[in-house]
Amino acid sequence: MGSFGFISDKLEIKFLILYIAARVVGPVPFEVMQDLSMCDSGVDYFGFSECLADLVRTGHLVQDDEGLYAITDKGRRNSAICESSLPYSVRMQVERNLVGYNEQLKRKALVGAQMEQRDKGGYTVTLSLRDELDELMSLSLLVTREDMALELQRRFRANAEEIYSKILDCLYDGNL
Repeated sequence: MGSFGFISDKLEIKFLILYIAARVVGPVPFEVMQDLSMCDSGVDYFGFSECLADLVRTGHLVQDDEGLYAITDKGRRNSAICESSLPYSVRMQVERNLVGYNEQLKRKALVGAQMEQRDKGGYTVTLSLRDELDELMSLSLLVTREDMALELQRRFRANAEEIYSKILDCLYDGNL
């Protein structure tokens, strides 16, 4: 039994993928592209994965060394030309779905956590927080073990805004 959806063929799946790639704020993994593309029952996994590979092969998308997909200038031009071919309801569903992903990607770009092994032993963990205009904070810490460094990175990425706020509270309040 066939799928019932607004998307009916591989060309429309390609238009959909390009539409998504043109609106996501950064490179995304396969799973995110798949999740965003499955917004219509006419899109199935096999059609999606074949179309995604075709778009990479034809230079509309690129896949980097980490496996993340991003749109090229060629893809952006073709997306702009073809986006009106997508049904309005599908475009609106994509826009609603993109809100959460774009917020996650924007936050990830603003929160930095790097680890570097030191020659004399231990690890330097550098934590940073930016806003759209500038760096708000950069903090480097020395820890003795790699697992500690990894845990600091994980916790900072999860709670950067709260940590920044607590540091400011401590510095302004004077109650250390």
